[in-house]
Amino acid sequence: MKKNIRNFSIIAHIDHGKSTLADRIIQECGAVSDRQMSNQVMDNMDIEKERGITIKAQSVRLDYELNGEKYIINLIDTPGHVDFSYEVSRSLASCEGALLVVDAAQGVQAQTIANVYIALEHNLEIIPVLNKIDLLAANPDKVKDEIEHIIGLDCSDSVMVSAKTGLGIKDLIEAIIKKIPEPKTDDTKPLKALIYDSWFDNYLGALALVRIYDGMVKKGDDVLIMSTNERHEVLDLMYPNPISPIKTKEIKSGEVGIIVLGLKNVGDIRVGDTITCASNKALEPISGFEEAKSFVFAGIYPIETDKFEDLRDALDKLKLNDSSISYEPETSAALGFGFRVGFLGLLHMDVIKERLEREFNLDLIATAPSVTYEIVCTNNDKILVTNPSQMPSSDKIAEIFEPYVKATIITPSEFLGNIITLVNNRRAIQTKMDYITETRVLLEYDIPLNEIVMDFYDKLKSCTKGYASFDYEISDYRSGDLIKLDVRVAGEVVDALSIIVPKTKAESKGRELVKAMKEIVPRQLFEVAIQASIGNKIIARETVKSMGKNVTAKCYGGDITRKRKLLEKQKEGKKRMKQVGKVNLPSEAFLSVLKID
Repeated sequence: MKKNIRNFSIIAHIDHGKSTLADRIIQECGAVSDRQMSNQVMDNMDIEKERGITIKAQSVRLDYELNGEKYIINLIDTPGHVDFSYEVSRSLASCEGALLVVDAAQGVQAQTIANVYIALEHNLEIIPVLNKIDLLAANPDKVKDEIEHIIGLDCSDSVMVSAKTGLGIKDLIEAIIKKIPEPKTDDTKPLKALIYDSWFDNYLGALALVRIYDGMVKKGDDVLIMSTNERHEVLDLMYPNPISPIKTKEIKSGEVGIIVLGLKNVGDIRVGDTITCASNKALEPISGFEEAKSFVFAGIYPIETDKFEDLRDALDKLKLNDSSISYEPETSAALGFGFRVGFLGLLHMDVIKERLEREFNLDLIATAPSVTYEIVCTNNDKILVTNPSQMPSSDKIAEIFEPYVKATIITPSEFLGNIITLVNNRRAIQTKMDYITETRVLLEYDIPLNEIVMDFYDKLKSCTKGYASFDYEISDYRSGDLIKLDVRVAGEVVDALSIIVPKTKAESKGRELVKAMKEIVPRQLFEVAIQASIGNKIIARETVKSMGKNVTAKCYGGDITRKRKLLEKQKEGKKRMKQVGKVNLPSEAFLSVLKID
């Protein structure tokens, strides 16, 4: 039976039609009835359907009959956005093949290239698929040439489909069965199951989605999680299905399935871990599965301070479903108790904050994101700083190292000037420029991660009318001339608003930041000074004018000195208030840093 199993993934750039193609394959295999079918049936989060993006890789087991023989097809749909490329690598580790979907109108994009390299690292059989061939703008021959020129894949037997209309889907499924190899496994060896996804179910506890490499697992078996060495009983086994999982008594080698162990503690299952049989233990776990490293850090605080423990519980449960986040408690003078959370990118941060608010009913404030800096102190100590408020004073710093990324941008040549202007303002170093065709250019840059983490993607899209595509990977740490910029509101430093900026840009950033803050800070009964400072030196200032109460409203006519006396009294009161006045900052103030350019 094993020779009739096919495990494959779908990889592509954003919006090239992965999820729609998955819908058509599921429909063709009859796994979901027409009544139950919906658009992007595998995207089961509200936030995925609203934004039209895949955030979580999803799996489905399909049955298909070809020439009288029955096949099991395990499809793993992957995200396309750069922030979720970790999900892609995780899914590809569990497959033998991948469909490389390329839009027949848009051609090869930046993330198409990045995802292909991940697939090649896992030695997968890659089938090129040209999607959207029903569009008037489709040019399959030109796109085939692009794939061969940029990626080096032979496109002579690529499959042409339209995921929207269902054209060519049967041919695609036949190509999957013919070209993707069967899983290489051994039923006689001890059980080895790779956990490649997990999530929390309120009724069943922590669930593990596994790919079985060797052996088999049955309901009632005693199993061992290799990293913790803890024994558990298998309470239930299921095959993944987009509508509801299908129960089974056993899962054999080469198959994909869900193991229910009834675990209440979310920390007991870790993605990338190996499950083996307690009585006949595997000698070593499945290797080559890297943990995700966080590159962007932000403070997340509950608006209601008594919700701190609820936030901790929510992060624990979310980490089970998204193992790429990291977090540790931190306190802020301005915001109280919260967590410093590590993300893979800005979209990832946005999605995690929204999931915390929606799925766990929390009201949260997020501070401006920052990256990890490596600081060499004057006494030769090395420290890692993820929060600008942890940065030592300038007299104790010998050198600061910041992370750089290798960025790939593919753009129509007419926008080349705009892109070069944009990246030059972000301290980028060009390493490559290659004309793919007469009208499309591939650019490679080394850019500090700090420069792209705020709003680079939005600016890139707006200066190219949405036509440029962008992908990046972390390369190394390099020395930088950086400084900490503080914001003072009514004379007090607001630690949650501190940012690390290049020395040359400090004054302009400071001016823009206090300007943006002035629009957000509500008027008080006294004047509020908003200042940007480097150490004790003030470099920019804006003043929020006081809001006057009409103290003379009750004076009808009469001597002017009466009114003057009341106004003088009010002025004295405001002076006193200014000395003890506290300003409550709205949550938007902490993201005003994102609005500066």
